[in-house]
Amino acid sequence: MPISPDLEAQYNLRALRPDFEAGMLQEWLARSDRFRRSCGGSLDLAYGDGERDRLDYFPAAATDAPLLVFFHGGYWQRGDKSVYSFVAEPFVAAGISVALVNYTLCPAVRIGDIVTQSQRALTWLWRHADALGCARARWIVSGHSAGGHLAARLMATQWPAVGADLPPQLLDGAILISALFDLEPLCETSINHGLGMGRGEARAASALAHPPASDAPQLIAVGGAETAAFHQQARAYATAFGTALRPMPGYTVEDCDHFDVVQAFADPRHAFFDLARQFIHSTSPPVHTAFHGGRT
Repeated sequence: MPISPDLEAQYNLRALRPDFEAGMLQEWLARSDRFRRSCGGSLDLAYGDGERDRLDYFPAAATDAPLLVFFHGGYWQRGDKSVYSFVAEPFVAAGISVALVNYTLCPAVRIGDIVTQSQRALTWLWRHADALGCARARWIVSGHSAGGHLAARLMATQWPAVGADLPPQLLDGAILISALFDLEPLCETSINHGLGMGRGEARAASALAHPPASDAPQLIAVGGAETAAFHQQARAYATAFGTALRPMPGYTVEDCDHFDVVQAFADPRHAFFDLARQFIHSTSPPVHTAFHGGRT
């Protein structure tokens, strides 16, 4: 399938931040390493038999703490939970336990396989919550970019069909950060070289093809300096599935691009972190704000 220059410019995000690997990524790695050395979390817990069926669990002090489950981005082709340990640090300090999940990367598997693997991770966490000392009271799933897509697909999961012991509403909400909800545009970008999706597969794997399984609220965040395509992705998902009973408040993280938004999410001094913290602790979602901006 030929590459569309317009779509390539919208979705090839590393091209917009050529300094990412030498700069921001190194900072994330250093922060994550420091946190893992001091936090006392449980690392590389096996939730399945696969090599990357692994998760890290970082408990908060309170035994009734809510749980944030985070899936990393990387267009389903790169990334590792160890890069994102720094995301857990401020949430644990704010009384929220955190699980960071690894998954098998494309092209070794299809995106649909990763969705199934993600469901397996949540199932393992639920079944082992007592052993982990994790309360089952309030679980929020989150993810950035491709991880946001996985989080949205988890919100659409019929959990009793996955396991008879699982509750219909295993998840109490989601925080979807710069997420990909419609995968079809990626078919005309270089990103698809490693995914190998046809349009039919892309449509079937898209979160837009899978309505949420409950009315749990979903906070949808996009960086103000992101490309217009990511703002459109967020609007499309909220328009398709947001209702008065299923609130999907939008939040524009001002002055942040696709990578800055992760730093804002993990910065206890930033308004985005404070909003996320309130969302996790509260049963009432924040007030809706409109998406705007985005690079054309």
